[in-house]
Amino acid sequence: MVRVGFIAFICAACIATGTVADRSGKTKQFQTLDRLNGRSPSVSLSREHVYIPGVPGEVPRDVEYRGPYLDLAKRAANRHRIPVALFLRLINQESRWNPKALSPKGAIGLSQLMPDTARLLNVNPRIPSQNLEGGARYLAMQYKRFRSWRLALAAYNAGPEAVVKYGGVPPYKETQNYVKVISKR
Repeated sequence: MVRVGFIAFICAACIATGTVADRSGKTKQFQTLDRLNGRSPSVSLSREHVYIPGVPGEVPRDVEYRGPYLDLAKRAANRHRIPVALFLRLINQESRWNPKALSPKGAIGLSQLMPDTARLLNVNPRIPSQNLEGGARYLAMQYKRFRSWRLALAAYNAGPEAVVKYGGVPPYKETQNYVKVISKR
């Protein structure tokens, strides 16, 4: 118990002081602790890698859409603290900005909400503003759960159960490509 508390204290101190990890994800402090301890590594720190170029709120160059739903999508992303470029790419990937898009599995609208998900979120997926609100809220829920944009995207595409089952991005080609395209990784 003391060891866990000490490690938590060190983690908090590193975060508070902005200590940077090396390429292996280890800070100098943890490398020293591991060496002194003579055991296997205690903690590995890694940063989330989602590359979203440009100015916050700017439309990414690879999203060519400039129609009437762009501002609605930006506002929904901002309201739910989602990187705007990430959300715009998600909409682009999901529906190519077609508010009437319907997938073979029954997903509806711009953000391709499944009917059960739309009911859970209390939105009408056929109304573009509500669809975008629901999509942003659902993505934010996944981020809150998994604390990673990559995993939130995987959960959005394959379902949160699949992310839990595989302990990360599921080994489905569609989902892996989806995460790669949207996160630009």
